[in-house]
Amino acid sequence: MSNKLKSGHRKKVACGLLPVTLVHAVTLVLVFALGGCAVVPGAHISGVDTREMDDVSGSAVNFIPITQSLIHEMQQRKPWTVQVATYVDESDARKIQRVLLSEGFNATAKSMTINGMNHYRVYVGPQSDNSSADTIKNLVDSRFGLESIILDHAEASSDSSMAFTEQIKSYSYLVGSGDILNITVWDHPELTIPQGGQRTPIEAGNVIHTDGTVFYPYVGNIFVVGKHVTEIRALITLGLSGYIKDPQVDVAVAAFRSQRVFVSGAVNDPKTIAVTDVPITLLDALNSAGGLAADADWRSATLTSTRAGVSIKEVIDLSAFYKEGLLNHNRLLRSNDALHVPRNDALKVFVMGDVISAGTQRIDRSGLTLAEALNDVGGINEASADASGIFVLRANDAASKMVDIYQLDASMGSMLILSTQFRLKPMDIVYVTSAPVARWNKVMRQLTSSFNAIWATTAARNAN
Repeated sequence: MSNKLKSGHRKKVACGLLPVTLVHAVTLVLVFALGGCAVVPGAHISGVDTREMDDVSGSAVNFIPITQSLIHEMQQRKPWTVQVATYVDESDARKIQRVLLSEGFNATAKSMTINGMNHYRVYVGPQSDNSSADTIKNLVDSRFGLESIILDHAEASSDSSMAFTEQIKSYSYLVGSGDILNITVWDHPELTIPQGGQRTPIEAGNVIHTDGTVFYPYVGNIFVVGKHVTEIRALITLGLSGYIKDPQVDVAVAAFRSQRVFVSGAVNDPKTIAVTDVPITLLDALNSAGGLAADADWRSATLTSTRAGVSIKEVIDLSAFYKEGLLNHNRLLRSNDALHVPRNDALKVFVMGDVISAGTQRIDRSGLTLAEALNDVGGINEASADASGIFVLRANDAASKMVDIYQLDASMGSMLILSTQFRLKPMDIVYVTSAPVARWNKVMRQLTSSFNAIWATTAARNAN
């Protein structure tokens, strides 16, 4: 009897100890596996924890809270401008400005007072991104032996529209190989139309050969590539003066065939556009190509140009002047400039975590805010989501950085307004964390079924 009782007591104790020991073991494993983080009810990541995370990750990760000041900074468009040099003599400033304009740069000379003296400062720009401004800076420095600097404040861009207007006014077409010239010598039809008057100006014109020369009677071969028609007229007039008294010469371009710009990508009519004596701007080229297609990416058009032998690639936000009227983003195009408008297929944002229906969102021409992205997936799960843990992960372009992590603390309802102003970028990841209690309950639900199965198995084994 006593042996049975002892034996039964031992079985009862064994049955009671096994589940308890198992629960303890699983709990310890769970704690160690999760690193003692915020799975315990009431736990949270404090400011100290965030600083420790920042220290561990080093400089590869930036933790950035979403605030009103951050929104204001991100909404500003920086006009990257190269400050070339400052001169006391206006003629020196105008001289370098004319050289830069002739080479296709958007250059301006601005008068200012420094230490009570009048000075003239030369700028190139503005550019829409720092990369293209840096390329121009290096080109200008090597070309003129200067030490220019890059600015991103309002002073540099205040005269940008004036600079663009000046560039348009100073534009002049310089002929190239393949162009056809129409040369007229008044009162001497034998020189003007030696093969009859039924031919068109193009048929009767003088083609500029590949070696850059054009032939004209009594003058011979004249090198004309890179010259304005007024310079060519002066050369022909000088050559004919030995044969004709006071020759009256006129020169015009009958066919523009040597220079062109290219418009490709998501436009309605991609094409090659001839460069003529009428200046062509970026907006002119887009309009000539039928405008933007429905699937165009308005914010990432690329303009590839060559200035002074150096290739410059600039990313241009077309919405800046289509929607906001910022004409300082317009550009005067030159020969072989290529404008490409990408499609919006790659404009994706990924919404994950504790939301109603995680998914992929596409950024349209009006952009996409954090509030819109969350709303499109049904919003956050109010029963379990942590409103203070809404994160946006964004790749950092710097070599020393990996990712920028923006955090929106929407636990205070008023902070949600910031989500309507925070604009997402392509390939951003929006992640909503679960509340600590919700994470704990989720883990426990997963373990409950395992505990019940083990208990039932153990009980059945002991019954036998």
